[in-house]
Amino acid sequence: MINYRQFEAYLHTLAAQSDRMKLMEVGKTTEGRTQYVAAVSSPANIARLDHYRDIARRLAKAEGVDEAEARALAAEGKAVVWIDGGLHATETVPPQALIAAVHEWVTAQDPEALRVLDDVIILFAPLNPDGWDLVADWYMREEDPEKREFASLPRLYQAYVGHDNNRDYYLSAMTETTNVNRMLFREWFPQIVYNHHQPAPAGTVVFMPPFRDPFNYNYDPLAMTTLSEVAAAMHNRLVAEGKPGATMRSGAPYSTWNNGMERSITYFHNAIGLLTEITGHPTPSRIALVPDNQLPRNDLPAPIAPQTWRFRQSIDYSLSINRAVLDYASRNRDRLLFNIWRMGANAIARGETDTWRVTPSRIDALKAAAGQTGRTADPALYDKVLRDPALRDPRAYVIPADQADLPTAIAFLNSLIKTGVDVDRATRAFSIAGTSYPAGSFVVRTNQAYRPHVLDMFEPQDHPHDLRYPGGPPVLPYDATGYTLALQMGVRFDRILDPFEAPLERVPDLIAVPAGKIRGRGDAGFVVDHAAINSFILSNRLLKAGQPVFWQKTEVRLGARTLAPGALWIPESETSRVLVEQAVAELGLNAEAVSRAPAGDAMALKPVRIGLVDRYGGSMSAGWTRWLLEQFEFPFEVVYPQRLDAGDLNRDFDVLVFAPDLLPGDFPNGSGRGQPDPETIPEAYQSWLGAVTREKTLPQLTRFAEAGGTIVTAGSAHKLALALGAPIEDVLSNADRPLPSTDFFIPGALLAMDVDPAEPLAYGLPARLDVFFDENAAFTVRDGARIAARYPATPVVSSGWAIGPEKLAGAAAVVDAPMGQGRLIILGPDVINRAQARASVRLLFNALFYGPATAAGS
Repeated sequence: MINYRQFEAYLHTLAAQSDRMKLMEVGKTTEGRTQYVAAVSSPANIARLDHYRDIARRLAKAEGVDEAEARALAAEGKAVVWIDGGLHATETVPPQALIAAVHEWVTAQDPEALRVLDDVIILFAPLNPDGWDLVADWYMREEDPEKREFASLPRLYQAYVGHDNNRDYYLSAMTETTNVNRMLFREWFPQIVYNHHQPAPAGTVVFMPPFRDPFNYNYDPLAMTTLSEVAAAMHNRLVAEGKPGATMRSGAPYSTWNNGMERSITYFHNAIGLLTEITGHPTPSRIALVPDNQLPRNDLPAPIAPQTWRFRQSIDYSLSINRAVLDYASRNRDRLLFNIWRMGANAIARGETDTWRVTPSRIDALKAAAGQTGRTADPALYDKVLRDPALRDPRAYVIPADQADLPTAIAFLNSLIKTGVDVDRATRAFSIAGTSYPAGSFVVRTNQAYRPHVLDMFEPQDHPHDLRYPGGPPVLPYDATGYTLALQMGVRFDRILDPFEAPLERVPDLIAVPAGKIRGRGDAGFVVDHAAINSFILSNRLLKAGQPVFWQKTEVRLGARTLAPGALWIPESETSRVLVEQAVAELGLNAEAVSRAPAGDAMALKPVRIGLVDRYGGSMSAGWTRWLLEQFEFPFEVVYPQRLDAGDLNRDFDVLVFAPDLLPGDFPNGSGRGQPDPETIPEAYQSWLGAVTREKTLPQLTRFAEAGGTIVTAGSAHKLALALGAPIEDVLSNADRPLPSTDFFIPGALLAMDVDPAEPLAYGLPARLDVFFDENAAFTVRDGARIAARYPATPVVSSGWAIGPEKLAGAAAVVDAPMGQGRLIILGPDVINRAQARASVRLLFNALFYGPATAAGS
């Protein structure tokens, strides 16, 4: 198996020898490798790459380009097709096939290839260089080919996130994702994005589009109809070449709903996103015999017989599918270029007039208004229900500059900018419909080409009620059904429904957090609002420097302003003043210099020693948590089960954190199945082996908490809290069995949660918070446990799909339970959710400080 270092050297060799190729550096990876994209086309096109890239940009953005000019540009331009491999590094066919593909297209001389090279600019992209090296080197460490494997990798194959690197595309937190998004939506604007993956469904060779429903209601339908055209070309090519075994639609669970994947974010940018999932392994494998897959049908027109399958066959299929896509792009070059303009122009026009999206809840309202029992309804209800003026799509969103946590709003806006969205900033104060906004406020208009993405990031997702049959169980969605980023990040914004004027200028690039202010002239110290998430960075810097920091337990009055409980009190010293001034300048915090300490009780924070529990092979949610802790400068150590089992935990830690996906995979059975024999892996990784168990781990965790330690569980890790005897009961289980999915089913949605801002765990949070709920739990409590947040008496689904949300009515969501001299803090929802949940992650950050600050004897 070739590693990335070898491929990188090969790319440089090809670039030096071929006039068909230009090698472009697109940024560094997390581990510091250079990420490349190889542009391959005819020598004449390579000589004019910048010109054709500019045509692609003008057509994709559509702004200022009328139809006549668009047709002229489409006739002159070249189709741009992105083909990648290696995003999921243990899926070894795509990166190895990428090597063969680059070689093929810089050397091919057949008439079809020469025509394609004249019409198309191909962008070949390795997506995860760090993981590629890790997997290939691990596989090749064994001299005996029969012993080679990569199932025993010791860590995630992309730093922090592993497989979730293909769920990061709208947040764009990882450097690799940001590099790719810049190429796709800010520099090159390909009309087709082909994302190679594996494995194939059992009994087949490859899954290819079209995809199953549901259909997202934000993107242009032309994206889906063109997707079907390209997909037909892919299937036709394989059948014509005698390559059976390709399935589509119902053959796999992939849909076009969720925006987070590389191929799916393209639909919200008017491009054609392709995903294939192919079989294959460097070690020969088998095509299984699945009886139902031996019968031809529309979604599997050419079944394949069970057989031994070799890596070379997978590579050949991959190259054929590439050819199909590129041949389509060549034959439809001007249509692809014109249609991306058409979709962009449609988006601009829709943002400049009254429009309405039709979603399942609106259809339900229409049926209710009609009292429908048959298939048709009174046509007058179309305008009355589906064209309700109050339910129009916004012309714009305004993000006020005076919100409590502007740096988080800017982080959200930068995620939009990374994905090509245009953002404007007010040069002076302005008003819309009687509401005043200060200078520096931001406006995201919907009259732009990437309007579908804008709507998807601000508006709730309204997922259909997707059942296997009426009254039957739900169909499991491919990924989260509700994920609205503005809600997850807690950004305050206003929807603007009517035309407006405002003094705006375009933001040219990523937005720097504007400096805050130090108000007042007192010399006793500083007060900082807890609502700004960057206050955690300041707290960590102060504690690292040995400076005292306190949380005020009651409101703090500062002239005409009142800060909610939890405000930071920072006594004056030379060091603390420097750190506060730096935080105000760099982190956008506002501080009040006061002449005396605030009245009322205060809680003294202490430097915390955090243990983040992980496992051999790596937990993705622990990885996301690690990334967040680093971003906010928390000191921590990654802890593995063997260290937990060794005991004496209070010697090294004040807090132990169990992230959502760590459990229940390792617990309660704790068998450690799937882990390698210690003798087969390097010694450096042997201490990472093991699992959290009832027999060994729980007694040590109990001793840790009873001696003053804090244990924090998030999401599904609540099962550990139950096993530790937490005074809670899961309202979503019946005799220790989960409720049937026909009664309760929330497979990734945003729910409203009522917060008690007077509780230390909830300091800095609004009274109502949107949280990500993905097959999590909610509780009744007893024995003195405190509730920091609960679900409302009438539960609210803020975004996504839920069956039986009423089961959550009034249930506790965040629980603070004493345990000996320490605490057990249970965060019921997934407050981390791929680092998207920036609003609710404050619950975790508060817990990290709160537990140690209140431990007996602290």
